[in-house]
Amino acid sequence: MNIGTLSRLAQVPVDTIRYYEKLALIPPARRSDGGYRIYAEQDVQRLCFIRRAKALGFTLEEIAGLLELSEQREDMAEVKAAALARIAAIEGKITQLQRIRDALAGLVEACPGHGALAQCPIMAALAEEVRHD
Repeated sequence: MNIGTLSRLAQVPVDTIRYYEKLALIPPARRSDGGYRIYAEQDVQRLCFIRRAKALGFTLEEIAGLLELSEQREDMAEVKAAALARIAAIEGKITQLQRIRDALAGLVEACPGHGALAQCPIMAALAEEVRHD
């Protein structure tokens, strides 16, 4: 199949396919006599795997590791460990986002929403200078 068909079947843009090939996330495509890339069904499956892993928050580097593990077909302990590490990273981000939300909510609560901009607690907090002791 050509790159356009692969793109459609895997629901991944053509430029992304080329990028993943450059990063060696997918193997280099065979070439036709005319120099066009030719892909196989395994490439569709691999791209779908990458797309689903990205949707779960895995980085491309982590996905490369998962793909390597899948090729070894050994114990699943490393896959579970990678998933647990991803969960921990996600939980850390959630905690960070909750702190950001709470800080912003506090500023919004303190802001009357009318009056001189110079008196706005949101703008004051954003403009606050960092003190170096």
